Order: sequence, then structure tokens, then C-alpha cells
Amino acid sequence: MDLRASTSDDGTAIRGLLQDSRLPVDDLGTTVIDFIVAVEDATLAGVVGIERFGDSGLLRSLAVRADRRGHGIGERLVDALEAQASAHGLRQLVLLTETAAPFFARRGYVEIARDQAPAAVRASAEFRTLCPASALCMIKPLESVP
Repeated sequence: MDLRASTSDDGTAIRGLLQDSRLPVDDLGTTVIDFIVAVEDATLAGVVGIERFGDSGLLRSLAVRADRRGHGIGERLVDALEAQASAHGLRQLVLLTETAAPFFARRGYVEIARDQAPAAVRASAEFRTLCPASALCMIKPLESVP
């Protein structure tokens, strides 16, 4: 399996995987999201994205193809995203989730009230309209990369 930055050729496959995983896609054409993809045998196996807001990032759209779940792909994608975020000077990652809180809690993310998220992150489409109010908000400080 290879992890790499997405290209424009990945757009349709990313959208399909996110839809299959019941994750928001309505803003994909209007929001700048940097995606990392996991590719196996020339097929998209997983994806994760980040929206940047100053020194904070909004972790978006972690999805792994149903037949590839449980093989560590999600862990590898989040590892890569966290490393990239740290290398770009982000100090923290924020996310919203309805289903993956235990996964992220094991990785050091802690639940916070939505109104405690950075203001710029709260102004994102993800916070304002795409994710329901019932979604948990979680945050994780990042280590700086020298």
C-alpha cells in the first residue's frame, strides 16, 4: 500500500468513497482540502483530508473502503496527516465525528464542546452546516517538527 497526496485524478474515487462512508461531500468543489490517499493495486483504499485555518487544522473525511477496514489503513493515514500538519506548523487538529470517537480517543484526541474549537474552524462549512449538532468535537495538540 502506498500513501501519497491526492491528485486531480483521484477526485471521483475520493467522492465515491466518502459517499459510501456517509461523510460530507457537498463542499468538495468549493473548499480547499488537502487529501492523503492510500492506494492498493491502483485502487483507492482510504483517504483523509485536512482544512487549514491558521495554526489549526480541521481533520476531515477519514474513510477506508469497507473491505479494507481493520488492516491499519486508517491509522497510517492519520499518522501521515498528523506528521504533515506538524511539518507545516499546525499546532492542533480538530475534528467532528459521529462514529469514530473511540478510534480518535486512542490516538490522543479529547472531546471538547463545539464552541471551544478555534473560531476560524467553527466558521467552516463542516461546522456550520455539513455535520449535525450531534457530532462530537475532538481536539489534539501537535508536536512541533524541528
